[in-house]
Amino acid sequence: MDQAAEKIALVTGAGSGIGREVSLALLRRGYRLVLTGRNIERLKETASLAKDNADRCLCISCDIAQPQQVEHLFEEINKAYGRLDVLFNNAGIFSAASPIEDVSYEQWKNVVDVNLTGAFLCAQQAIRLMKKQNPSGGRIINNGSISSQVPRPDSVPYTTTKHAITGLTKCISLEGRRHNIACGQIDIGNAETSMTANMPKGVQQANGEIAPEPVMDIEHVAEAVLHMAELPLESNIQFMTIMATKMPFIGRG
Repeated sequence: MDQAAEKIALVTGAGSGIGREVSLALLRRGYRLVLTGRNIERLKETASLAKDNADRCLCISCDIAQPQQVEHLFEEINKAYGRLDVLFNNAGIFSAASPIEDVSYEQWKNVVDVNLTGAFLCAQQAIRLMKKQNPSGGRIINNGSISSQVPRPDSVPYTTTKHAITGLTKCISLEGRRHNIACGQIDIGNAETSMTANMPKGVQQANGEIAPEPVMDIEHVAEAVLHMAELPLESNIQFMTIMATKMPFIGRG
C-alpha cells in the first residue's frame, strides 16, 4: 500500500492481549498504527513484534482516564498524521470478583474511569478530529465484551461499564452518521489471553459451581476487528459477538 493510501489507526490498550493482536493484524494489512497504553515499554514490545512493520508504529504513553493525557495523545496524532481513520477503543480493566455489597468506592471508580470514561474521552477526541479532517469521517470500534450482554457473578463494576459501552456505541452511531463516522461494537467471549488464563482451570458459574470454560485463539478476534475496520464507511457492523463456541454463554444462569 503506498503512503497516500495508508490509513491511520489508534489502538488503546495496545501493550498486551487483544490490543496487541489487533495492532499487529492492522499493521500487516498496511495501516500506520498509534499504539497507546500506560506502559511505554509494553507498547515498544508490541511494535518490536511487528518486525519489518515496526517503523509504522507510533508509541505514545497515555492514561486514558485522564482528560489532559487524552488531549495530548490526539494532539500528537494530529501533528504526526493530520487524521485518524480508525479508533479501536479497547483498553479495559477488571476488578477482583466481589459481591456488590463488598465493592469499595475505589474499586468501582478505577474500573469506571478506565472502561467507561476512558472510552468516552478517546471517542470524543476522535470524533472532533474525524469531523474536521479532509476527507472527513472515520470509524470507531468499541470493545464491549459479552459482559455487555450478560454478567458473570460478582462482577458489578466491569459488567456495568460494559453495558454502558453499548449505550456509548449507539450514541456515537446516531450522532456520527451525519458526519460519515461509523461506530460498531465487538463483544468478545473467552479469547485466550493472560486475563482468561484461569478459564480452562475452572471459574465460578451463575449457580455457584466452579467449572472449566473453553477459550478461543485470539487471532480470530483480530481477524474480526480487521473485518469491521476494513468495511467502506457506507457499511457498518453495528454489533458483533465472537466467542468460544462451547463457552457457557447462551443459556448462562
